[in-house]
Amino acid sequence: MLSRTQEIQKRLFDIVFSLLGLAVTWWLILLAWGIATLDTKSNGLFMQKRIGKEGKPFLVFKIKTMKKVKGMETTVTTSQDRRITKSGLFFRKTKIDELPQLLNVLSGTMSFVGPRPDVPGFADMLEGEERIVLSVRPGITGPASLKYRNEEEVLAQVPDPERYNKEVIWPDKVAINKAYIETWSLKNDIKYIIQTIMG
Repeated sequence: MLSRTQEIQKRLFDIVFSLLGLAVTWWLILLAWGIATLDTKSNGLFMQKRIGKEGKPFLVFKIKTMKKVKGMETTVTTSQDRRITKSGLFFRKTKIDELPQLLNVLSGTMSFVGPRPDVPGFADMLEGEERIVLSVRPGITGPASLKYRNEEEVLAQVPDPERYNKEVIWPDKVAINKAYIETWSLKNDIKYIIQTIMG
């Protein structure tokens, strides 16, 4: 678990660089929002309840990359998902859909680096030592996100994506995120951000 000094250090980094990020990408966010609005025929800003620090729910902001398809309600997405729009495929590949989360970082519901925020039913159900994952703000990127950067392609290759996600990928993510928090350093956070940008 991070010390108070480490928490302040991490938060100051988030505030400064989310402001810089928004100053540089605000026009791209607006452009992507407009394209997504036309492509999905709905508000191009996607908002969904996720689980944050200390298990508190919050709304995550993203560019909408999927349209509604009757009969498809799962929150697990594969690369073959029929709900992904043409623009959404591009936004996902380039990570442009993640840019609105800079607002989450600035507001304090997220951090640049940390466990990815999941929908209710995952992180909020953790018990014992694994609840350390909830001691930090969820992140835009992190070691688990980097390992599973091709998660949708992996899930597309298994017969039961929801089960594989629940029984294989999710437990591994928890172990990775637990180790990340136990060995946290600002240097490592910067390394993960650079690795994410470099692809």
